[in-house]
Amino acid sequence: MSETPASSPESPAAPADASELADVAAQDAQRAPRTDDGTARPVTPGTQAAEGTYRRQTVSFVRRGTRLQGKRQKAWDEHSAYLAVDIPRHIADTSVHPEYVFDAVEEFGRTAPLVVEIGSGLGDAVIHAALENPDKDFLAVEVYTPGLAQTIQKLVANKISNVRVVQANAPEVLRSMLSAGSVSEVWVFFPDPWHKTKHNKRRMVNDNFAPLVARVLAPGGTWRLATDWSAYAEQMLEVGSAAADFTNVHDGERTGSESPLSQARLSGVDCEQSDEPDEIGGWAPRFDGRILTSFENKAHKAGRLIFDLAFRRN
Repeated sequence: MSETPASSPESPAAPADASELADVAAQDAQRAPRTDDGTARPVTPGTQAAEGTYRRQTVSFVRRGTRLQGKRQKAWDEHSAYLAVDIPRHIADTSVHPEYVFDAVEEFGRTAPLVVEIGSGLGDAVIHAALENPDKDFLAVEVYTPGLAQTIQKLVANKISNVRVVQANAPEVLRSMLSAGSVSEVWVFFPDPWHKTKHNKRRMVNDNFAPLVARVLAPGGTWRLATDWSAYAEQMLEVGSAAADFTNVHDGERTGSESPLSQARLSGVDCEQSDEPDEIGGWAPRFDGRILTSFENKAHKAGRLIFDLAFRRN
């Protein structure tokens, strides 16, 4: 449920080497979106794109396989006009115009807590949460059109009205599209782990990402994370713990034999095998609002541990 995990069956296949990754990312960043007649949309004057500096930072995704077919195409054609947020772009088709601000009250027709899921994948988590919490509104952020289309299919099938989807690069959504302090929870469940050392720089959850999450969360709001890769889990824990805007809700909890990190080290399934116990802890119990998806089930079958984290906005 990521921006969509490279290991997910519904996600594009990741390129094999760093040079190809760089080439694909550059093509995505420089490709101007098209109007219905195929004409390239003009670059907005005065923006980063106009100055040739758009997306110099590495993005956390490589987009492949965006074509829609069959039921997904039908769902997109018939329902995206009101279920997908129509945001203005300024160059790439996952970009967000820096002057655009999402108005949740206008969009949903009410004032309610807003939950944002970054990397909603095929929509299983957000669909389940919306059904269980009709008093909350949800924004599902994803870059892959097939995932968004399938989410829309499920929204229509379940007659869900408190979810909107948006196709956009998550940091841009957090940096400018959402108003400061307008969100009650941000979810980042199973983002692409980019587990090869040479690709670690592409991980979304890093020191630059934490302030963006803090910006949109209201005081007391919660940043929830989950991953099935121990090295990424440690990175997430370090990022959240080092961020001055956040407090680990479960600081010091689940150490020693109760720690999923200790268990991962003992198994050696995704890290070097070791009997060194985790004495730091800080891991949250499983978030009961997160449904068990087929993706997570595959992680369990592969023997990988699940790491949950929860940070409170100070």
